[in-house]
Amino acid sequence: MEPKDQPEHVLLDFDLLRKLVVGIGEVSDITGVPQRQIRYWEEKGIIVSSKDGEGGTRKYDYLNIKKILLVKELMDDGFTLDAAARKVEERMRSMSDVFAKLAGRTPRET
Repeated sequence: MEPKDQPEHVLLDFDLLRKLVVGIGEVSDITGVPQRQIRYWEEKGIIVSSKDGEGGTRKYDYLNIKKILLVKELMDDGFTLDAAARKVEERMRSMSDVFAKLAGRTPRET
């Protein structure tokens, strides 16, 4: 089956998105954000990674990759890092509320 022939629900595979975990190198390649900058954003608490054991590779889930993309977009538009981070948190809360409603839960029950 060609990708264009796949049903739209494949695009909204929440189980797949929950399982998606990508190394920092891949995240950097995909987003265009240097690894050093990703580490800095993590130090600032803007994003969170999981690590493979002591000194292991940083891994990022879908939500953190989304945050990286949003922060980058806002900074490219002239926002400071702090302003972009605040705006992204607002967007993520709003998105969380919408998806919670779609899933039949009240916001922030997750």
